[in-house]
Amino acid sequence: MRTGFPMAGQGQKIGLLGGSFDPPHAGHLHISKAALTRFGLDQVWWLVSPGNPLKARGPAPLEKRMAACRALVDHPRIKITDFEARVGTRYTAQTLGALFRNYPDVDFIWLMGADNLASFHRWDRWVSIMASLPVGVIARPGDRISARLSPAANRFRQAQLRGRDSHFLPWATPPAWCFINVPMVDVSSTAIRAKGAWG
Repeated sequence: MRTGFPMAGQGQKIGLLGGSFDPPHAGHLHISKAALTRFGLDQVWWLVSPGNPLKARGPAPLEKRMAACRALVDHPRIKITDFEARVGTRYTAQTLGALFRNYPDVDFIWLMGADNLASFHRWDRWVSIMASLPVGVIARPGDRISARLSPAANRFRQAQLRGRDSHFLPWATPPAWCFINVPMVDVSSTAIRAKGAWG
């Protein structure tokens, strides 16, 4: 394993939460803790991206976002990593390929908020992503209906696990995804930036 990469044991179930984290907030932490419990994960890794290809405006400097993530996270099984910057990937499908090569003995689960599922069909190689690892979707304020009616949800309807079976997701053969409802934390990075509380 290359220096600076997060550590993982053989057979571990690790959830991946990717994003700009511009800035990180209590909602990110909340869904990460929920994912650990509901999906029975060993760890959650925050993949702090150099930038989001779907956003025209660049985020705050990576070093600042990484430091803010570390200051916020208060859980020993939630890890912060700049893996994408280290390996030079920009799109999720590329990042997953690099993760699979570097951690061949780890079982990864992609995590996303319901807002991401609603627009997932706009992601590069989104069908391949669904086919490569299980996906855990966590409810977000105001996005439940749009997520459930999204092109991705419709295309992979037969691959959906019931919420009460969420703990089986890490062992499911992809394509497999599960939508879970958790208590809402109504905060977003966009709203924080709009209030001038970051930057």
